[in-house]
Amino acid sequence: MLYLNDRDIRAVGLDWPALVDAVEAAVRIVDAGDYAQPIKPYLRYGSPRNRIIAMPAYMGGDVNAAGIKWIASFPDNIKSGLPRAHSVIVLNDSQTGEPSAILNSPLTSIIRTASVSGLMMGAFLQERPLAQIELGIVGWGPVGRLHYEMALALYGDRIGRIRIYDIREVDLLEAGVPARFREKTEVSASWEEVYRRSDIFMTCTVSNHRYINLPPEKGSLLLNVSLRDYQPEALAPVKAIIVDDWDEVCRENTDIERLHLEHGLIRSDTLTIADVVCRRGLADFAATEPVLFCPMGMAVFDIATAVYFAGGARKKGIGTGLE
Repeated sequence: MLYLNDRDIRAVGLDWPALVDAVEAAVRIVDAGDYAQPIKPYLRYGSPRNRIIAMPAYMGGDVNAAGIKWIASFPDNIKSGLPRAHSVIVLNDSQTGEPSAILNSPLTSIIRTASVSGLMMGAFLQERPLAQIELGIVGWGPVGRLHYEMALALYGDRIGRIRIYDIREVDLLEAGVPARFREKTEVSASWEEVYRRSDIFMTCTVSNHRYINLPPEKGSLLLNVSLRDYQPEALAPVKAIIVDDWDEVCRENTDIERLHLEHGLIRSDTLTIADVVCRRGLADFAATEPVLFCPMGMAVFDIATAVYFAGGARKKGIGTGLE
């Protein structure tokens, strides 16, 4: 059995085009119905903000693996200098059930999230080919930083400006942002400034309250990664709403659930990521219509990402073999 830690994952490398391709392949496998993914349970105790989530799934097709992600999210960890999230993925042979790999790293979960965002950005830009992208990121923790890296790797030549806001101080030099990218990056004084001036706007926070109370800019893409940043009234006029899985995302006090309970949003009012990727669902909306993407996080994407890294590690001789 192969064991990979955070250092091993980084040694395999972040090939963003290949990672997005792996997620797209997983979307197409899901669309074909060759998968299994039960609703994930949440384990809570002590502080209601803390949770540990079990995410089992099977993927057929070229992935052909089963497994489970066990991910803990303790937001107050950052006050103690600890990572907010801790994650372990176990992969199983799809025929025998034998464990084949363990990935002990929160990085794989963040990479999966950013890869899904990259796939949605690509689908959006296919329908709305912006010559120059104004990118905004609210939240400069590990998720926000990796989304920044992903966006520059995939669309750096098309990005004119990147605006970042965080309630804490943002130091681009300390974060290791290369000089060539710092020139097109600015730290904004407010989320409002980032929001109003972005074609593609990402929320990557751990906010415990909904603060965005303004309607989105016309024709913009909202990548609602952190899921609980918008007041329902701000999103109520949006018609182009994309989810990864309605049953997963319409619960746990997400912005989708608030729209469902307070404004009557139902499943048939939304499209799935498969509708967008496999059937160009965004083409049905006017170019001025804002697009909202709310991904709760699908276990099948974690399995596909883990298979990608386990395969890459074996090819490069990275990791530790366990008996």
